[in-house]
Order: sequence, then structure tokens, then C-alpha cells
Amino acid sequence: MTQLQEPETDTPGRKSFLDRFFAISARQSTVSRELRGGVTTFVAMAYIVLLNPLILGASADITGAKLSTAQLTTATALSAAVMTVLMGLVGNAPLAMAAGLGINGIVAFQMAPTMTWAQAFGLVVLEGLCIVLMAVSGIRERIINAIPAPLKTAITVGIGLYLALVGLVSAGFVTRTPDAANSTVPVRLGVDGHLDGWPIVVFCFALLLMVVLVVRKVAGAVLISIAAATVLAVVLHDGFGLGEWGLTEPTLPSNLFAAPDFGLLGEVDLFGGFVSAGALTATIFLFTLVLSGFFDAMGAITSVSAEAGLTRDGKVPGMGRILLVDGVGAVAGGVTGSSPNTVFLESAAGVGEGARTGLSSVVTGGLFAVTLLFTPLAGVVPAQAAAPALVVIGGMMMAQCRNIPWQEPDYTIPVFLTAALIPFTYSITNGVGAGLISFVLIKICKGQWRQAGWLLTVLALVFTAYFGINAITTLFS
Repeated sequence: MTQLQEPETDTPGRKSFLDRFFAISARQSTVSRELRGGVTTFVAMAYIVLLNPLILGASADITGAKLSTAQLTTATALSAAVMTVLMGLVGNAPLAMAAGLGINGIVAFQMAPTMTWAQAFGLVVLEGLCIVLMAVSGIRERIINAIPAPLKTAITVGIGLYLALVGLVSAGFVTRTPDAANSTVPVRLGVDGHLDGWPIVVFCFALLLMVVLVVRKVAGAVLISIAAATVLAVVLHDGFGLGEWGLTEPTLPSNLFAAPDFGLLGEVDLFGGFVSAGALTATIFLFTLVLSGFFDAMGAITSVSAEAGLTRDGKVPGMGRILLVDGVGAVAGGVTGSSPNTVFLESAAGVGEGARTGLSSVVTGGLFAVTLLFTPLAGVVPAQAAAPALVVIGGMMMAQCRNIPWQEPDYTIPVFLTAALIPFTYSITNGVGAGLISFVLIKICKGQWRQAGWLLTVLALVFTAYFGINAITTLFS
């Protein structure tokens, strides 16, 4: 296994194997920080073990078949464990992987009703193979390097806003307006414009505690706050029966052990979807999966790496290996039956705790492996306890705004569209697409096409097709 070649800092004494393999001291980190960061990332994203089965299990395929919750839980934890450890060992990056939110919705509610589950997961495998091919050929890295630095920074800022919004919504601090279609206000404070209920108290307690500890630079600030809030939530729920907690109720499970069910493993039909759904429809599904997986991961990788201070001249060391593992993650998602696996933005929570190397990912992946046997424990931490980490880390990522050349008109609107549309549409891909299209258009209209380059121009055309996919489908059908 090849590790990153980076200049090492002068440290007295002989370095341990872990230090040499993961370049821990070279990245100005410590083993304790990596362990703490790995645990924090796991706690921040453990909800996926519960949420992914709910999403995939809510839909039926073309035959009316639904997936088993037990099998989906096993598939989700298994793929997250394997791919996150692989990211740590091969990519040496503090990036955790699991079934991607948004992409799993495409699989469940768009693909499955037109084909069998095995065929849908077959398309997921094909998506992963396409991404792996682009990574191996170097095309994917060339595309990422071709994107101007201000737009990459805008992606980080947009993801910071996105993380904060996800945290606020998952905690119930911000909710959708019931009649949003007939209202000028799509979201609101609390459930009726006011904050109410013990879960919100837990969220506010965790958020304020985390802010104070972070500002005071207390080691383990994020993890301490999540743990303290979880204890408070368990006391309120189990001790006094207070609060409506949503998806995850903070209750100590009666049974800690649950045997994994590997029934979905290997249930894949690679090309059957082209027959069941039709060649055109299946191709559009595949195109959507590839584009979403490609740019969602790109945004997460670049932004989390930038927050960790790992970028060099706007590039991430070892990006080729990181992208390869990410592509393999999509394949693994299809093979296990968990939907495409990708880099999670919650990795930023671990980075906030000091994680800088792949050791933290190995820790996170190991905890997902343990979850295979102790899935009931994954449901103890409520969203109200973990969500403040997303809000705080999102705020930290917003600090990247200082690196954006706002005075240059060629970048002002593309940067704004990128940063704004990521949270407003709940999609990294949408923000990246809007930013690239507007940037290329500005350059062409100014007679500076060469500054945009042929690669970005092609990408702008691809994103134009992506945004107009429904019109294109109607035209050809």
C-alpha cells in the first residue's frame, strides 16, 4: 500500500508504524486526535444506518416487492464499514463513506418502480464502474483540477451552508411550511414559527455547549457536546417520558445484539434494467447517477480536504486514489444492496475534532463494522444531539468566503449561484452545474472562450443536458 509522500516535520525520536503509514505528524496531527475524529464522524453519520433502510424500504419495485429492513440495515452498515476503512488505507484521507442521501432516493422512487431491485442495483454497479473508469483514466482528476479555484471555494462555502441547513432541519429547529406551495415562506422557525418542546432544548443545549467548547479550544469539543446532549436526551425520554424525537428516539435498547442479515449481498442484475425500463430510460437513470455521484463526491472531497488544510495549490494530495475508492464505493453499494456509497459531508465533523489522516477513517469504518452486531445502539443518539455538529462545522466552512475574489465580476455570479443553489436545492450537483454554466457563458460572451477551456465548455453542455433532462426525454419519446 502506497502512502502519501509529504514532507515530514521534525519530530524527536523514532516514529511509530501508524505515524509513518498515515503521515500523522507530517500533517500536524496526533493519534489521539485521529481516534477522536473518527469517533466523532461516526456519531455524526450513524443515522444513515437507520435512515437508508427507511428510504429504500419505502418503495416497491416493478413486481411489487419491498426490501427487508433487516437486510437493508446490514447492507448499509457493511458497505459503510468496508469503504470507509478502504478510504483510510488507500486514500489516507479523513473521509467517511456510506450510502448517499439523495442518490438513494433516485434508486428507490425513480428506478425501482420501473424495474426489479436486482436490476436497479445492477445500474448502480454500472454507475460505479463508469466512475472507476474515469478515475483510472485520470479524466475525473483532470475535470476537478480544471475547475477554477474561486468556484471550488464556492463549493466549500455552499456545502457549509448546506450542512448547517441539514442540521437545523434534522433537529426540527427549522421546518417546512405545510402550505409552502401557497406561501411566500417555504421554511419557518420550529413547527409553527416558534421553538417548542424538549428535543429543541437538547439541540440548543448541545449547540451552545459546542460553540463555547470550540471557542475555548477544548479537545474533543464536538464529541463531548454530542455525548452530553445524548445523556440529557435519554434522561428526558426514558426518565420522564418527555418529547417527540422523530426518527431516532433516545432510549436505551433492551437488546444490544442483533444478528446481521446478508440476504441482499450479490443480488445484482447488471443489464436487466435496460429491458424492463427501456434502453432510453435506463440510460437516463445511469447518466443521472453518474453525474450526481461524480460531483457530489467532488464537492465533499474538496471541501472537507480544504477544511482539514490538506490542499496544496488548490489540489488534494492523493486525489487519484481517493477518487478511485469513491468509485469503488458506488460499485460496493450496488453489490451489497445499499445504493451508491459516496463520501459523506459529515466527515467535516471529524475534521473539526482534529482528524487529518486516514487513521480516523479506519476508526469510523471499524465502528460501522461493530454496528453490524450492535445495530440497536446506532439508534440511541437523536438528531437533536448530533445535528449541532453540522451547524458548527458549517459555520467554520463559511470562513472560506475570505478567499473568494468578489471584486472580479467574472466570478461574482458563478460563485454566488454555486454557493446558494447547493443549500437551496439540497444538491451539490445542482450548485456546481449552475456555477459552471454561468462561468463558461460569461467567458464566451466576453470573447474569452480559451480562458474557460474546452473541458469546462463540455461540462457546461453536459450540465445543460442534465438540467433539461425531462425536456430531452419528452422530445425523444
